Amino acid sequence: MSNSFYRNGAAAILAAGVVSVAAWKAPQASSYLLASANPAATVSVAPAGTVPAVVANSSYAPVVERVEPAVVTIRVEKRAQMVPTDQQMPDDLFRRFFGEQMPRGQRGPRMAPRGVERGLGSGVIVTQDGYILTNNHVVDGTDKVQVDLPDSRTFSAKVIGTDPATDLAVVKIDATSLPTLTIGDSDAVKVGDVVLAVGNPLNIGETVTSGIISAKGRQTPGDADSYQDFLQTDAAINHGNSGGALVNVAGQLIGINSQILSPSDGNIGLGFAIPSNMAKNVMDQLVKNGSVRRAKLGVTIQPISHDMATAMNLPSTHGALVASVEDGGAAAKAGLKQGDVITRFNGKAVADNNQLRNEVAATTPGTSVPVEVLRNGKTETLHATLGELAPAKGARASRSNDRSEGGKYGMSVQPLTPDLADQIGVPRTTQGVVVAGLDPEGIAADSQLQEGDVIEKVNGKTVTTADALRTALDNSNGKPSLLLVHRKDATIFLTLGAK
Repeated sequence: MSNSFYRNGAAAILAAGVVSVAAWKAPQASSYLLASANPAATVSVAPAGTVPAVVANSSYAPVVERVEPAVVTIRVEKRAQMVPTDQQMPDDLFRRFFGEQMPRGQRGPRMAPRGVERGLGSGVIVTQDGYILTNNHVVDGTDKVQVDLPDSRTFSAKVIGTDPATDLAVVKIDATSLPTLTIGDSDAVKVGDVVLAVGNPLNIGETVTSGIISAKGRQTPGDADSYQDFLQTDAAINHGNSGGALVNVAGQLIGINSQILSPSDGNIGLGFAIPSNMAKNVMDQLVKNGSVRRAKLGVTIQPISHDMATAMNLPSTHGALVASVEDGGAAAKAGLKQGDVITRFNGKAVADNNQLRNEVAATTPGTSVPVEVLRNGKTETLHATLGELAPAKGARASRSNDRSEGGKYGMSVQPLTPDLADQIGVPRTTQGVVVAGLDPEGIAADSQLQEGDVIEKVNGKTVTTADALRTALDNSNGKPSLLLVHRKDATIFLTLGAK
């Protein structure tokens, strides 16, 4: 059985036998439902280092008593689309029921009556005047949002703003003097910290479960345009917990529960929460502007594998490898180059490409930041004034159908001509060779090369013919070869093991 990630909705299996993503949620819609912002809304933030080491009496009851009143149930509704029923009710069948008073050719398509689709999730009250944090997938595209408080009061809610990239949303109810949760510092959370998850799983009522922080900085399969830095926990999370609170033993909000990984739809101890620092940044922008602005460095980055580190003589796999630099972007103006390894951003060490991507996105556009890079074995500090990220463009598939003779590396290639460049969707000025065929059991396939890839360089040297590629690979002296590859709309590095 395949593993699945679940949010609030029906499972959507991507492929048999592989990890799949599910969206257990209310119906989707592409537009935001925005209300006027309330600049006066304030959120209390807990100082770092205030989490007690233990609960003195070995009971979490005092913590639960503080937390539960601020965790709510969110119920949503959306009208189902009207569906033509002619395929189920052909013309002769209509005549059987309605007779000849319905002439042929004059009857329009019949539509099935619209039903109501309902969804369920949880939320966290973060201001006394009714601002509530939840997941985007709980409220996205809904026509009606209702909030049930633990004290049995029910309110209609407005969606202030949603951010699909982080799966966060803010809704507002018209109330005052509400109980709230203090937002803690998720950066201060450590693996092994005790946590409680609070929400309404399976609509059985508010429920508290306990566990620990199992890991930090997790990513799950999903949209490439999403921003993920999940706290992983073994505290039981099930359908309906989405948007609920993950708190520490001081009762501070450190995460918004978002996903589970399970082969059977139920909790198996693999739950994921959006860290509170990311949630607060997004929430503040949604409350103020109704949308989220993100900075842009202007580079394509990728993780560093062990083979890449060996091929590039890097001291470790830490950092983010610059695969390409956008012309005229912030990175280009700052002097960043293809092949640089970004090791620090704005004074903070970079562990990997995902962390860097999140750090850049969380920075205000227009900010000038120091960027430390490792280049040719030397460390340099550059300064970049960040741009602003535009909406992501859809990826375009590219593939070459021409095939040529294979080789010992398990691939066949051909020179890249301007006409072929047009066919596979790369700039006509691109130089290199196109991967025309792959042996599924060959070295090239093991190195994650794909048909239609354009190999531009091997170990820093441009290759434009099959002979040049073979010579460059044969001269690797037993080390993995570092390939610069143009794939679809991006440039990436790959390593090819020595034959």
